[in-house]
Amino acid sequence: MNFKYLLSAKRLYAAVWILFLPVIILCLSCRQKQVFTSPKGYDLNKPVKYLLPENLTEISGIAFHQGKTDSLYAEEDNDGRVYYFHLGDKQVKYAKFGKKGDFEDMAIYKGQVIMLRSDGVLFSFPFGEIRSEITGTRSWEGLLPDGEYEGLCADEQAGLLYVLCKHCVGEHTSESNTGYILKLATDGSIIKSGKFSLNVASIASMAGEKKISFHPSGLVKNRLTKQWYILSSVNKVLVVADANWKVQSVYPLDPALFRQPEGITFDGQNNLYISNEGDEISPGNVLRFNYQK
Repeated sequence: MNFKYLLSAKRLYAAVWILFLPVIILCLSCRQKQVFTSPKGYDLNKPVKYLLPENLTEISGIAFHQGKTDSLYAEEDNDGRVYYFHLGDKQVKYAKFGKKGDFEDMAIYKGQVIMLRSDGVLFSFPFGEIRSEITGTRSWEGLLPDGEYEGLCADEQAGLLYVLCKHCVGEHTSESNTGYILKLATDGSIIKSGKFSLNVASIASMAGEKKISFHPSGLVKNRLTKQWYILSSVNKVLVVADANWKVQSVYPLDPALFRQPEGITFDGQNNLYISNEGDEISPGNVLRFNYQK
């Protein structure tokens, strides 16, 4: 190789590096200075972290039974199983309720476990069968319009089930996300009861954006404040809305802590829990945020 050409190339490389070095330093500095705020009563920067075994790498929905922390119940994307374990356990148990499917969220309500499949089909079975053998599974099709769903919540105080659409057919996710209200009848059947809407323009404005497409991955109601906590893995935010679904605040999530947040719930002491999917390198986890009065 020509010595003069090599010398010229090295000088060019050095000049480019000197030119862009301040920009790189500035970007790193801005990233280090980014502050992630939290809803009142919580610090989303300081979780208690529980790693999960391999069969819960793709954990999504989580729930407690009547807020009791002796067992956390969960499901994952691939199998028709409900898992149960105490946080910190190295092994988890499960019961099979159905065939394989893309299950995204769950709720425990009035002695029934309700599972949400991503296509909007719901499955229910008696809570009392989890630790023996599940034989009473029922499926509910046609209650929800065509679309993709990831958020399900049981509001025991109101006596209703809420399902939030991640992306429904014909819906513009940059404008609104439609939710559906369901009721669990005395015979265990699930029936329609109404619907609601989340204003995405308000979310964009509070996030400092002109326009976004919002794709919720989980929701839960804070029983103390009556506020809705809406999680989005795609957007990496936690949205807080009032009891009537009016957006009140938006909290960006630190991607270093929230790799793929999909499940969200509260326990009886109002501590907040968020589950994250893992990958081939990192295990799934559950983060607990202690409630501070």
